[in-house]
Amino acid sequence: MCFAATPVDILAGAMLVALLLDYCFGEPPVRWHPVVWMGNYLGRTGRLFAPEIGKPSPSVMAQFIAGAVAWCVGVVGVFTLAAVLSMWVAQAHWVFQVLLLGLLFKPMMAWRVLRDEVRNVEQALQGSLRQGQQQVARLVSRDVNSLSEAQVRQAAISTLAENLNDSVVAPLFWFALLGLPGAAVYRFANTADAMWGYRGERAGRTWTWAGKWAARADDVFSWVPARITALLICLLFKGRGLFQLPGVAQQTPSPNGGWPMGALALGMNIRLEKKGVYCLNVQGEVPLSGHIEAALHACAQVVVFIAVICMVAVLWGVT
Repeated sequence: MCFAATPVDILAGAMLVALLLDYCFGEPPVRWHPVVWMGNYLGRTGRLFAPEIGKPSPSVMAQFIAGAVAWCVGVVGVFTLAAVLSMWVAQAHWVFQVLLLGLLFKPMMAWRVLRDEVRNVEQALQGSLRQGQQQVARLVSRDVNSLSEAQVRQAAISTLAENLNDSVVAPLFWFALLGLPGAAVYRFANTADAMWGYRGERAGRTWTWAGKWAARADDVFSWVPARITALLICLLFKGRGLFQLPGVAQQTPSPNGGWPMGALALGMNIRLEKKGVYCLNVQGEVPLSGHIEAALHACAQVVVFIAVICMVAVLWGVT
């Protein structure tokens, strides 16, 4: 009997292929990485409208409009290219659709590189505090030179939790909802927020208004996935901290970042703090050696759980 795959089967199979590719190979070469191409566009375009510090600048409204227009132009380009590729793939046999969609979707999500970078923080700390600070600087935009050993671990675990959503769950969510165009637009929005969504100065330019649209757009795209990520983490820890989570999550400036971070802090009973910004689960333990690996193990279980769901969806369709 010939099996005719449904769109759900194809999407689930493609997600599984992407997760397997990520596990086995990690990121594609820089020259072929779509997110690098997005970053190149954002970097070049941002220099056109984000005013340089110390030089005459347009009105805040002009900066906001320019940032919004540049963001929308980028989204249209990304969506169009992804939609064209999706239509091209749809002409193939369903097996090739699964493989090609998985290959095209893989760069939109990144678990392996996140896992490795966070793990390297603990390994660097075993050498010296300075090495740990230098490694965590690859993950965060804050000044790391004054961070203590515990604060380095807090920064690494916080980044891990937040990026479990940004780099894994949210791309999978938008891919499941809107296919490759949805995942590509989300990745563009998230990259734009990382490059433009700052308050004040960054790299000699002021982004408060120039990057406001990008920051708010990412908040919208990440709102549902961030809460799904938090729920998955809570379920992993058998519901520990579930009822405290809404109050804890609201302590961060971001409407979304506090959810996965708070869920992991409560589940592991550790304190995640960024001085002067937030302190999640203040009664928890200060992260010690071993907590980063435990956090990685917990987040890896979430990824495995998602992979199992994809596999069940495929097998259910086959039967």
